[in-house]
Amino acid sequence: MSDHSEDKLFTQERQQAILTYVETHKNATVAELCQLFKVSTGTIRNDLREMEKLKLVTRTHGGVLIRSKTGLEMMATEKEVRNHDAKVVVARRALEQIEDGDTLLLDTGSTTLELAKLLSERKGLSVITNDLQIAIILEDMPGVVNLFIIGGAVRQKLHCVIPFNRDSGLSELIIDKAFMGANGFTLKNGATTPDVRQANLKKEMIACASNVILLIDSHKVGHDTFAKFAEVSDISILITDTISEEDRAGIEARGVMVISE
Repeated sequence: MSDHSEDKLFTQERQQAILTYVETHKNATVAELCQLFKVSTGTIRNDLREMEKLKLVTRTHGGVLIRSKTGLEMMATEKEVRNHDAKVVVARRALEQIEDGDTLLLDTGSTTLELAKLLSERKGLSVITNDLQIAIILEDMPGVVNLFIIGGAVRQKLHCVIPFNRDSGLSELIIDKAFMGANGFTLKNGATTPDVRQANLKKEMIACASNVILLIDSHKVGHDTFAKFAEVSDISILITDTISEEDRAGIEARGVMVISE
């Protein structure tokens, strides 16, 4: 790996750590971040400038605030950056639920994208997706014998497709396992997403699946976004990186298996 690549990787890791810190504390000062990460003021300001361009944070005079709105949806590139390590962990746990010969539905999302990258470890899979990036990854993957993409309008910068009308054709299919993404999940409102059209498609996906497996990193638990697409009882398995005992007990009490640390 070149020195430039190593520097870029280190910068991404630091920015991820900054984001985690700011999400936990809701805000932070430049001086505070400099002391925490042992870097210069200029380095932190550059980090925050890049993170603001990705709409991950909002810069203030001398500091930074976390961005959080129920109707706001991040672009695909932003999602891939946020909590990436946790998403890789979730994807690896999700792979354990997949057997050779399964028919799968992979919902659009950065965590399902990480799962798609692992499917070469299985054989004889049939996969349906509405995510353009996932389709490209799976197109030449030896373990995938059948690949279908849901047609419709492309959501720009989100790398996914929304059907032109309510009939996506999914109602005629029988899916072994649907791996779903979500922008938020609470016991009160179930799984949510910022876009109503996306929520309608997700409902269709869930309706045709024998098993619904929700993949979410821990930062999404306890948060709602605009449109509900699944009740807690619609979910067979919830897979996350880490979860509190209180949340685990509440979810399991609804009949949902929870897989985490």
